[in-house]
Amino acid sequence: MARKEVTAVFDIGKTNKKFFLFDRNYKEVHKEYIRLDEIEDEDGFPTEDLSALQMWLTQCFDRILGAKDFNITGINFSTYGASLVHLDKHGKILTPLYNYLKPIPPDILEEFYTRHGNEDVIAAETASPQSGMLNSGLQLFWLKRTKPEIFQKIRYSLHFPQYLSYLFTGIPVSDYTSIGCHTNLWNYNKQDYHRWVYAEGLESILPPVVSTKTSINFHYKGKPLKIGVGIHDSSAALLPYLLGEHKPFLLLSTGTWSVAMNPFTEDSLTTEDIKYNCLNYMRIDGNPIRASRFFMGNEYKLQVKKLTKHFNKTEGYHRGMKFDFNIYQKLQASTRPCIKFEGIQLEHERAEKTNLSIFDNFEEGYHQLMFELLQLQYQTIERVIGNTPIKKIYIDGGFTDNDIFVKLIANHFTQYKVRTTQSPLGSALGAAMVMGNEKLDKGFFKEHYRMKKLMPLQILANNKQT
Repeated sequence: MARKEVTAVFDIGKTNKKFFLFDRNYKEVHKEYIRLDEIEDEDGFPTEDLSALQMWLTQCFDRILGAKDFNITGINFSTYGASLVHLDKHGKILTPLYNYLKPIPPDILEEFYTRHGNEDVIAAETASPQSGMLNSGLQLFWLKRTKPEIFQKIRYSLHFPQYLSYLFTGIPVSDYTSIGCHTNLWNYNKQDYHRWVYAEGLESILPPVVSTKTSINFHYKGKPLKIGVGIHDSSAALLPYLLGEHKPFLLLSTGTWSVAMNPFTEDSLTTEDIKYNCLNYMRIDGNPIRASRFFMGNEYKLQVKKLTKHFNKTEGYHRGMKFDFNIYQKLQASTRPCIKFEGIQLEHERAEKTNLSIFDNFEEGYHQLMFELLQLQYQTIERVIGNTPIKKIYIDGGFTDNDIFVKLIANHFTQYKVRTTQSPLGSALGAAMVMGNEKLDKGFFKEHYRMKKLMPLQILANNKQT
């Protein structure tokens, strides 16, 4: 029996590290998951264990490469962004993979803006809300100022997806999707690195920029392979929709970050847009994707932990909780915020402190938490849609299983067709597709994404009464 031709993809998230094999029709035929413990950088801040990750990558791939059932013809990589790996002239890693949540000292930020211009102007030009280490370009500035002896040894600074590709090819490159994701590096109006990058001489350590569709013909342990250059996970998650849907749509990708993406507008971001945490991601061809993000999944995790403790519930009690119309009606009688967010920075606080004592039970508090998170979610979606003639909203990621979340989205956006997509593949599938970049037939979503149509609450209420 002939071995099945497949494309391999490593999809590296903050928590789960995943490995997939896809056949020619992009059907998943094999998957593996692993969680790796974080280590600490020199300041005691948690960070990715690159050594453990590299060991798992090579062991996993080498094992599958020798499998009798599969003939691997290509491999690609999808990872989270805002992370750089710094290599010396011998290819040796010089620093930890600094966590994008690690704070940058205020004096470093002050020096940056004193040298290179107004914060709001740079944010608008680079389509990057100013967010410290989340602007990975600022990681380079911070490193140059605080660790000059290490910075001087850098030959290349690679974005995380391109580092994984480099592990297999030894060829350093940059790609548009990694450069364009809130890095502070790219001037979208000029389609080039921002002037501050040249002023600091950073262009010399950033490898040549190639299309995300680029693949390198390479012999790995004697096996001929097409090795992709890697792709940023948000851009990868969007790609299947761009290939399979031909009318304007918005994708709401949910998880630790909730990211609303509109790839159908060419409007430049304004200073006000940036103020409300709008940004640009980049398509594989370098064109902008208007987006907005907030730290929803992280905040959700923090607040659910508080609710669980307050009501003395077991861990995981909230999972699978269904929307309750009676609770909904009761809580709608009061619009006063009750939750003080901990991980989301707001210009004006909605509540001075979290008050859970006003709720009769966990279920009420949980519904209220979802209501308040969704007040922010509505705003991000509306700002990203703008004047684009969008008719459909797709929701994918972790919150598609949250019954309250998806029903409230459908209830708020009644003028749109709202669909949830039950696909666990997300960015991994996009990373596989970019290797071929083929158009998809209309049946692809139905078969692979298990689309579900959502109804507004008024319809649900009528159904409940009958």
